[in-house]
This record gives sequence, structure tokens and C-alpha cells, in this order.
Amino acid sequence: MKGKKALPAGLARWTCGMLACFMVMTVATEVAGWRKYRVLLALPLKRLDDGGELARADMWFGNLTGWLQATFLATMLLFILWLDSMRSLADNVWPQGQRRHRAWVLFGWLVPLAQLFIPKMFVNDLWAAAQPAAQRRRGNALLTAWWLTVLAAGRWATLDYSPLKGAATAEKARQALRQVTLSGGLHIGAAALTVAVVWRLSGMLRSAVVERQRGLADVNAPAQ
Repeated sequence: MKGKKALPAGLARWTCGMLACFMVMTVATEVAGWRKYRVLLALPLKRLDDGGELARADMWFGNLTGWLQATFLATMLLFILWLDSMRSLADNVWPQGQRRHRAWVLFGWLVPLAQLFIPKMFVNDLWAAAQPAAQRRRGNALLTAWWLTVLAAGRWATLDYSPLKGAATAEKARQALRQVTLSGGLHIGAAALTVAVVWRLSGMLRSAVVERQRGLADVNAPAQ
């Protein structure tokens, strides 16, 4: 049983760590995009330029964009694995309160329209399972803020930075940079709130499992 308890805790740390990496990569990509814009802005003022500075700016921005996309995929994979591990704990504490089949931990993020409410419903049920039996309530302000930010990022943010990567003038780069900045801000906000949800819910559910085991042990203990 000790190993089973350690699994969710380890996944929570890895998931939070990957979310932090995603935020760092998002900031680095925005800085690289800003750098390209500055290079294009200064380019007409130079009498001679072999394109080396612009090529380096494009290289850094392109590489960081690729790393950002890879980090995003890794983060989503870890988050889904973490949700699955939390479902295992919730099934030990309050299985009847889990309203969706376990498969929705994955398909809830993939099926159109279901993406709007199934993941939040799934997390709400996990949150309720972590509460004392007499105080169970699905959702709270943290989960609401988290989900609204995730939906906003899904609606207005993008990981496709090709317009800025292909921009050949400062004006086009400036227009594309606006979207990069908006996307980055929404992604960072969603990631930061996800860290808070992962860390808090992990601790709550593990504590709930421990309390349940203690209660069962007291019930099954032989009378003195």
C-alpha cells in the first residue's frame, strides 16, 4: 500500500514541474518573438546587413516554438495520468460519487462539446471525494477560476506561431506578436492555476484515503 500512496504524490510533483517548464518555455518563446520584432524594426536603419541577425532571431524563435509545443504535449500527458491516479484514490473513498466512466479522463479532452464541461465535472467529483462525508460539495472558487481560464486559453490562445515566424516586416511581426502575447498570458495563467489545483487536490485526496483506512482499521479492530 505504501507504493500506491507514493505514485500519486510523485505524479503530482512531476505534473507541477512540467507545468512550470511549460510556463518558462512560454516566456522564452515570447522573448524570442519580441527579439525578432526588434530585429525587423532595426533592419531598415542599417546600411549593410547580410541577414545574419535576422536568421539567428528566426532560428531561436523557431526552435523555442518547437520546444514549447513538445512541452505542452508532455504536460497534457502527465496531467491526464495524474487525473487517472486521482480517480484511483477517489474510487477508494467515494466511488458512488464519480459520475463519469474512468475513460472520460482522456476522452473528455478530445470529444467536441464534451471538452467544455466533462473535464470540469470529472475534477469536481474528485474534489468532492476529498471532502469529509458530511461536507462534500462539488467544486469551489479555485476550480471555477481554473476552468474559466482553461476555457479562455482554449478559445483565444494558440500554439501556432507560424505568422510571427514567417513575418518579413516589422509591421507584420508586430501584429503577430499581439497574438503571441495574448496566447502566452492565457497559457501561463491556466498553467499556474492548474499547478494550484494539482497540488491541493493531491494532498486532499491522499489525506482522505488515509482517514478512510484509519476508520476501517478502527471498525475491524477486535474488541479489547
